[in-house]
Amino acid sequence: MIYIWLNLGPILAATALGLVLAVLWHRLPGAPPLALGRPALVVATSLAEFWLAAILAGALILAPKDQAGPWVMAIGSGVVIWAGFVLPTLLVSQLYRGMPAGHIIRDLGYWLVLMVLQAALLQTLGLVPPPA
Repeated sequence: MIYIWLNLGPILAATALGLVLAVLWHRLPGAPPLALGRPALVVATSLAEFWLAAILAGALILAPKDQAGPWVMAIGSGVVIWAGFVLPTLLVSQLYRGMPAGHIIRDLGYWLVLMVLQAALLQTLGLVPPPA
């Protein structure tokens, strides 16, 4: 977990990017209004986006960049983490709650775009691997 401290700047930047994306995403036509007046939701969203950025940073540090190149591994890591963890978890939980398909697709799209943009930002800013 030392890598989080070593890369706190890029992880916080990726978190801020996620929060800006959330505000913009909720301004799209048909999107539910953003509940910024609910502090618990803002804190939970910030923590979730920070944690996803931290996990993604760890994946990017460990990714074998000599296999396919750093950008392919960065964007691919974002997509794989989304497809492997976010997609099934969000899909099942929203289906259990009876959410309409449009709502589910919009939420899945948000998290996919978020993961890809965070991966691109982290790759652009650069990450420091932990000491060996």
